[in-house]
Amino acid sequence: MDELRLITSRLELRAATVELAQAERKNLSALAGLLEVPVPVSCPPPLNDEQSQKAFLASLRKAAPHDAGWNLWFCIRRDPRDLVGNAGFKGSPREGLVEIGYSMLEAHQRSGYCTEAVRALLGWAFPHPVVKIVVAHTLPGLTPSIRVLEKCGFTFVGDGPVEEGTRTIRYELRREGCAPVAS
Repeated sequence: MDELRLITSRLELRAATVELAQAERKNLSALAGLLEVPVPVSCPPPLNDEQSQKAFLASLRKAAPHDAGWNLWFCIRRDPRDLVGNAGFKGSPREGLVEIGYSMLEAHQRSGYCTEAVRALLGWAFPHPVVKIVVAHTLPGLTPSIRVLEKCGFTFVGDGPVEEGTRTIRYELRREGCAPVAS
């Protein structure tokens, strides 16, 4: 199967494979080689801790071919080529719903890359007829994350789950009434 890639005006998004996820956890030089980028100075991005990396790797290992793309994506700046962060989904859609998440390396935050990556992933997800709602959970005080969601058309809907003892808030973007997503 060919690698799944999305191209935006400034980014290339590559869907994670088991090989890429293993390299992210164990060997940044190998990851950089596979992504054809310089070795990142700092990695992983914030909120993409070892527990998250293990979960993504486990999910990729048990994924069926039709699950391709419903996991981690690496976000690569195209010119000059550089790993800027990651984004993706927390598994295949269930009952019409899929959850999106994202995190950019600190050196690349506040550059619009996160918004661009989320818009590209929304543009990839919504053409799948099974996707009716994309949800996101963030921390109440994480203003940059909230701004990304708002710029991408998400609406605040209330409290999200408590994750590791921390309260989150929930945003949703529904297919109906959703304007076409632009990069």
